[in-house]
Amino acid sequence: MTAADVRAKPWHGVLVATALPFRDDASVDLDRYAEHVRWLADNGCDGVCPNGSLGEYQVLTPDERAAVVRTAVEAAPAGFTVMPGVGAYGAREARAWAEQAAEAGAQVLMALPPNAYRGDDRAVVEHYREIAKAGLPVSAYNNPIDTKIDLRPDLLATLHAEGLVVGVKEFTGDPRRAYRLAETAPGLDVLIGTDDSVLEVGLAGAKGWVAGYPNALPRSCVRLYRAVLAHDLDTALPLYRQLHGLLRWDVDTEFVQAIKLSMDVAGRYGGPCRPPRQPLLPNAERDVRERTEAALAAGLT
Repeated sequence: MTAADVRAKPWHGVLVATALPFRDDASVDLDRYAEHVRWLADNGCDGVCPNGSLGEYQVLTPDERAAVVRTAVEAAPAGFTVMPGVGAYGAREARAWAEQAAEAGAQVLMALPPNAYRGDDRAVVEHYREIAKAGLPVSAYNNPIDTKIDLRPDLLATLHAEGLVVGVKEFTGDPRRAYRLAETAPGLDVLIGTDDSVLEVGLAGAKGWVAGYPNALPRSCVRLYRAVLAHDLDTALPLYRQLHGLLRWDVDTEFVQAIKLSMDVAGRYGGPCRPPRQPLLPNAERDVRERTEAALAAGLT
């Protein structure tokens, strides 16, 4: 199965939630970030999602956050998607980030619901109405663990029917959601949101994967995704079992540190995180390092 077979829309395919490189003084290294975007494209990925949680957007200044989007767009080759995260406490701020992304040349947006408080359905719908005014397609991001708002299938159906969202990054990890969404909101594309559910949600009909571990092992992750969508279980199942111990880190509290460490072990630059994130504790560091080394020794890249 080729990339063209599985990627009819810009928000389809393997879209990497990019880690952001910081120098030792905690400043953003935009040159290194641009090189990383190009490297991901060269290694078979279909796009990047700057300014997600893995990109530590919450601890960036407004100027840094805007520069990250511009850098991703400038580094992206033709046909390579840039889907920036526009998460914010309020709808006006999220809309402003959506407009900045559109001006920079992004093709699609990834938008959390309001995350300052547990809003009701009216607040959620109005939030996405504001973001949609920027004029780009929007993939909702359902992360009830962090936002305390669950974008239920019926609520997503409302958003989709109004033309406010084209897809949803589903972070619950529950493949049953994909089947309910297919019934409740036909035409709404499900994007895999947790690396350790790529097989289950992929088989349930996902159209994309907003992925963390391609930052370190892009070719193997792309191969896994395409095998899943082709229902080639002879390829997908052994590869999934080999990778799953690492993919599980994507839903851990310290997922940013883990993925950056895997990048370092794989010969990429992961580097440090900004506070308040701290380095992994010794047992966790050992687990990530050993699993990454084992994957590399098995020829996974």
